[in-house]
Amino acid sequence: MQTHINLRKTSSIMARIAAAIVLLASSGYAAKAQQPPPRPMSVSFNPALGLRFGAFFQTSSGGSVTVSAAGVRTATGAVILADLGYVYGPASFDITANPGTLVSILNGPDATLTGSAGGSMSMHIGGSLPGSPLVTTATPPATTTVTIGGTLTVGSAVANPTGAYSGSFFVTFVQE
Repeated sequence: MQTHINLRKTSSIMARIAAAIVLLASSGYAAKAQQPPPRPMSVSFNPALGLRFGAFFQTSSGGSVTVSAAGVRTATGAVILADLGYVYGPASFDITANPGTLVSILNGPDATLTGSAGGSMSMHIGGSLPGSPLVTTATPPATTTVTIGGTLTVGSAVANPTGAYSGSFFVTFVQE
């Protein structure tokens, strides 16, 4: 069996395609490029601006210390807030993303803070400012700052001896 290709017909089709391309290229339509895809969001954290509860005293029954996302510190129970030069404040994160990016914040589980002289305390991650979900407003390289507060559950002086307590907590930022 032999196959024959009609070259005249093929070249005629190619000529029509070429003519259509020339017509489109010479027409007055301006080509428009698509906008680039959204830049991946990046989040940075300054360890100096981690969640800090400052100095306080507890009695035999304990209580809690809360630092809000706005930086307001309060205590409950038998905890007495002290101003001994120890800084307190919310954790601070900087988000770099295109303006208008929707970002949700997912708090991780409660964290355990371990004391330098023994003992441990439980820390619950609080709300954020701005609240979640949030829309980024800054144009890179500027950033949108998010602060996150928390609540520290303080036991008795025996369970939580005086000292520095430290630990890690997890927060997930989701670009939607």
